Order: sequence, then C-alpha cells, then structure tokens
Amino acid sequence: MPLEAVLGAVLLASLVLYAVSGGADFGGGMWDLLATGSRARRQREAIEHSIAPIWEANHVWLILVIVVLFTAFPPAFAAIMTALHIPMTAILLGIVLRGSAFVFRKYDALDDRVHRRWSFVFGASSLFTPFLLGLCLGALASGDIRVAGGRTLSGFFAGWTSAFAVACGLFAQGLFAFLAATYLTVDTEGDRAVQADFRKRALAAGLSLAPAAAVTFVLAQRGAPTIFVGLTDWWAPWLLGVTSVCAVGALCALWVRRFRWARLAAVGQVVCILLGWGFAQFPYLVVPDVTLTGSAAEPATLSILVWALLAGTVVLLPSFGYLFYVFKGGPGRRKTRN
Repeated sequence: MPLEAVLGAVLLASLVLYAVSGGADFGGGMWDLLATGSRARRQREAIEHSIAPIWEANHVWLILVIVVLFTAFPPAFAAIMTALHIPMTAILLGIVLRGSAFVFRKYDALDDRVHRRWSFVFGASSLFTPFLLGLCLGALASGDIRVAGGRTLSGFFAGWTSAFAVACGLFAQGLFAFLAATYLTVDTEGDRAVQADFRKRALAAGLSLAPAAAVTFVLAQRGAPTIFVGLTDWWAPWLLGVTSVCAVGALCALWVRRFRWARLAAVGQVVCILLGWGFAQFPYLVVPDVTLTGSAAEPATLSILVWALLAGTVVLLPSFGYLFYVFKGGPGRRKTRN
C-alpha cells in the first residue's frame, strides 16, 4: 500500500477514535447544559465524574490528525486552514472555553451562582463545537472549496455555509449526544434514577438520528455529489446494513436495559458512519482538487512519519488502555448509590 494511503488511513482512524472518545465528552457537555429537574445536579455530577479523568487525554487524537495532516499532506493542510479558518478558529475557541470552564467549575467558588455560570459556558461550548466540526467535514466534501496552484480560490465562506454542511453539523451534534447518553447509562450504574434519565435521553437522541441522516443524505445529492456517488457504490449497502444493525441494536439494548451492549452497538454505529464518509470521499482530502497522492510530502518524510507513528503507538495505546482501566474498569469505578 502506498505510504500516502497508509497515512490517510491513520487520519481516518484518528478521527474515528476522536469521535468515540472526545465526541462523547462533547455530548456529555450538551447533556450538562440540558440537565433539568430535581436531579439536575446529580446528572451534572455524573457527567463530571465520567469525563473528568480522560477528557484531556482524548484530545490526543485530534492533535494526531493535525500533526499527520501538516506533516504528510502540507498543501491540503494549507488549503483547509485557509478556506475554513473562520470555523476552525471558532472550534479552537470552543475547545479552550470548554476546558477552562470545566476546570473553573470544579475549583472556583462552589456557590450555585458561580457553578451555574461555568456550567453554562461548559455546556454551550460543548454544544457548538461539534456542530462546527461537522460543518467543516461537510465543507471538505461539498466540492465548493476550489484549490489551484497551491492557492485557495473560492474565498473564506465556501462550503461551510451550505445547507449540506449545516446538516452535517446538526447530525454530528445528535450523534455525539446519543453516544454520550449511552455511555452515561453505563457510568451511572450505581444511581438508578439518574441512569433512567440518561436512558430516556439516549433513546430520544438515537431515534432522532435516522431522520437527520436521511436529510443529510438527500442534501448530499446536490450539496456533495462526490460523496453521494460514493455512498451509492457497491460497498455502501453492506456498510449501511451493518450501521443499521448497530443502530437498531443500540436502541433495543437501551429499551431492555442492556446498557453495556448498547454502548458497544453505539460505538459500532459511529465507527461505521465515519468509515462510510471516509470511503465515499477517498481519495480526496478536499473535494475535488486535493487528493492524498497530489498533496503528499516527499517519500522520505512519509516514511519517517510512519515509523514515528509505529513507535508512538507502542507507548500510546498501552497508556490509554491503562488509563481507561484505572478510571473506567478498575479501582476508579463509581461506587454503588442506592
């Protein structure tokens, strides 16, 4: 396999890992913002306990995407950051605001007024950041961003202001909200009332994904024709079938309260959706002018990067495994609450 294709697969895998980990953190922030009723404080405490040990570590996958894109495909990096510098800047601000508010809510004065203020900032930034992430992915697939001779010709509002990109942003919000609520049904096993709250929210979010996906697909016919054609290729029905099984399986598992199975099926659903998007867009990084091969760096650079990633994987994956064991599956698990 050509090195540029290997590194393209690394980009897609990193995005998938960021979605199933960091995306769920964003979804947790959305539910934090929408926490209501007599158990609102307990819901926020459950969200905080769930994401606090790992939320910063999850950003390593987004950093990996940026590093690989900048090092292996510099013309693509330049085109993306030029054409999408407005939403990209907003994403960075959202990530910083979200992290800062999360820390200040924990360690600032603990009266209700201060807690509500930082909770709002945390929740609001968690709400609009995934929307912007989906917006950017939709823009890259739209075909509206035009690049020639290393210059971006289409201006600063092309692609990400289209109806298709907006639909992608809303779909990303719903997907992350569903993923977070499903995760939280497992993380709140010791508090049955709060667990029931998140079960209802996971079911509602999961049911909303089907019409959102249908609208996005219909808009792709005009808003992202390359993606639309890719999603009707020979492999698409098979992947759609697996995605549908995961989606229905997650909802059924939530209904019968098999929350660990629901979490597994939800992860499978997100993975299949992102793989479908990646396969449909291949070999483009920016449709229709920037491809993996056309924007790849020198072979020597690609080779060194591949070896560096292999060496880093030996350290990174066991470290992540141990982190999740300590805070999710081992001595850091939440104690039962009656």
